[in-house]
Amino acid sequence: MKKLITTLFFAVILLSAFAQNSNQKWGFGLYVGETQYKGVLGNGFFKMYPAYPMGGLLLSSYLDNNFDAALQLDFGSYGYDNHTDFFLARKLDADLLLKYKFSNGYFLKEDALFQPFLAVGAGIASYSDYKTAADGMDILVPVGAGIKFAVSPDNLIDLQYQFLYNINLTNRGNVGEGGNKLNFITHSLGIIFNFGAPKDTDKDGVPDKLDKCPGTPAGVSVNADGCPLDSDGDGIADHLDKCPNKAGLAIFNGCPDSDGDGIQDSEDKCPTVKGLAALSGCPDTDGDGIIDSEDNCPTVKGIAAFKGCPDTDGDGIMDSEDRCPTVKGIKELQGCPDGDGDGVADIDDKCPTVAGLKENKGCPAVKEEALKVFTQALTGILFETGKDIIKPVSFPILNNVVDIMKGNPEYILEINGHTDNVGDDAKNLDLSTRRAISVKNYLTGKGVDPARLLPKGYGETMPVADNATAAGRTKNRRVEFKVIF
Repeated sequence: MKKLITTLFFAVILLSAFAQNSNQKWGFGLYVGETQYKGVLGNGFFKMYPAYPMGGLLLSSYLDNNFDAALQLDFGSYGYDNHTDFFLARKLDADLLLKYKFSNGYFLKEDALFQPFLAVGAGIASYSDYKTAADGMDILVPVGAGIKFAVSPDNLIDLQYQFLYNINLTNRGNVGEGGNKLNFITHSLGIIFNFGAPKDTDKDGVPDKLDKCPGTPAGVSVNADGCPLDSDGDGIADHLDKCPNKAGLAIFNGCPDSDGDGIQDSEDKCPTVKGLAALSGCPDTDGDGIIDSEDNCPTVKGIAAFKGCPDTDGDGIMDSEDRCPTVKGIKELQGCPDGDGDGVADIDDKCPTVAGLKENKGCPAVKEEALKVFTQALTGILFETGKDIIKPVSFPILNNVVDIMKGNPEYILEINGHTDNVGDDAKNLDLSTRRAISVKNYLTGKGVDPARLLPKGYGETMPVADNATAAGRTKNRRVEFKVIF
């Protein structure tokens, strides 16, 4: 008996755990665990102490996708201790099991990571008492469940729970106490190794059962399905492919035509862009006779003088450098015309038909008569004290402003309101703004386009005289007009 225990111990240490499958139909396993007793002396089920170790061997065979058959041999001790009665005995049993697998393709795949199962069977058990060494034999009906964990395709860890119903023949299981109420449960952890060489007709290393290309020529490398390798996935096996690492076409013996222009890449000077055979596979998108790779403007028809870029208006300045590419102009103004000859390009000239000043955006200087009216307005526009109501005495000056704006449609007029420093700053700013708006409303009411009038209040922030004197404060309470272009 000691020799058997020693053999089992070293076997558990030296071997790895495992279960058979449709490819390798035999499995050998070994496991260790614990036996728990329930009988006339008491119930030891699910009690962790004291522990009664057991070990075992397993030989299993694949029947079909749903079932395995297994021969299981268990050896170990069992007993019971309730602090009053105590016994310790040995049990050796052999069981024939039928296992239903949930990894049958309906619930889980055969090679699933976790593979649960149910088991039922029949066996015989031999008992012996450590004290008397008396032997006896009974029939067992094991019912169990478990789960296998696939460490690899051939190696599995097996966790199993079994209930062993004992059919008493000798009452030896109860160690001489009599009665026939005797059952066991076992908890075990095992390892299973699958073996059995599968048939491989073409000797490519893939079993016929899994080989989707069973007639592969000798020496040809294959994939996991047994088919010749097609490294680039172009449907042409590597041993027939002149470009095995690049997806290609059968017409070019597996070599690619990346741009689909009918010229294989090795002969195409522009292999990633669809082109013309006459240009060695390179494109000329704009059809100007200059291939795109040498054309600085490949999508717009151009001329050779500008490396394929256009000069739409024909003024000798290519469009990308021409501010006015559709109108013939002069080089000094970046290709734009200057109709009035004032040195301001028409597109920038607010007065393109009248020669003017650059600082006025091409418009003439503000007329003297206008400046005179605007100067009069500095002291001539008066308001009700602390209000934005314009006094009637100011109307003649404002009417003159109306005449100037109507006579000079190019003018845009800023209306800037100012106050002295008497009173609250915020109120002064608000008052100056409202007064500027009142002036705008007066001019608009006389027919001036409101889009040409820009009112703004500055409060006391821009004095033109000393606020410490009455005369200075009077000058600071003003409305200024400024022409902008």
